[in-house]
Amino acid sequence: MKAGCHARVLFVCMGNICRSPTAQGVFSTLVEREWRGARVVVDSAGTHDYQIGQPPFVHAVAAAKRRGYSLPAHRARQVDATDFERFDWILAMDRANLEALTSLRPAGYEGHLGLLLDLVPGANIREVPDPYYGPTAAFDRALELVEQGSRALIARLRAAQDRGRPGAPIVRAK
Repeated sequence: MKAGCHARVLFVCMGNICRSPTAQGVFSTLVEREWRGARVVVDSAGTHDYQIGQPPFVHAVAAAKRRGYSLPAHRARQVDATDFERFDWILAMDRANLEALTSLRPAGYEGHLGLLLDLVPGANIREVPDPYYGPTAAFDRALELVEQGSRALIARLRAAQDRGRPGAPIVRAK
């Protein structure tokens, strides 16, 4: 981890226009509100190249706005091998994207690669469903799940800071 930085976090979904920029915006906002003084690097990317260069999807932006968040001034990009050098935490929104990331993962990567919702204690759901083709309620549900995952990640990072070391990876049975 970079000196003076509490965490470097990358959120990943398929196209990088709905779930991962939502996670980027929600997590960044919650860090500002709930963990004053924390220094985090936050970004998002997609496993596919379908929407490279596009801004966050209008329905994701609207859902975030309804709950008091703003999504980053971001253009979709595809994850690449250098992300494993730049980020300590790479969190996928679903199993398919986690599998794609696992296939890119360099042998020496020592950071955390996993599902965002696996960080939520007692969660009965492991994936943030893709709301892209769904109704407004699907975007609201995705945002609620991202909030839960973001708060759990903040708790994890704060606890690690209190212990004076980065958080250990979470291993969850498949």
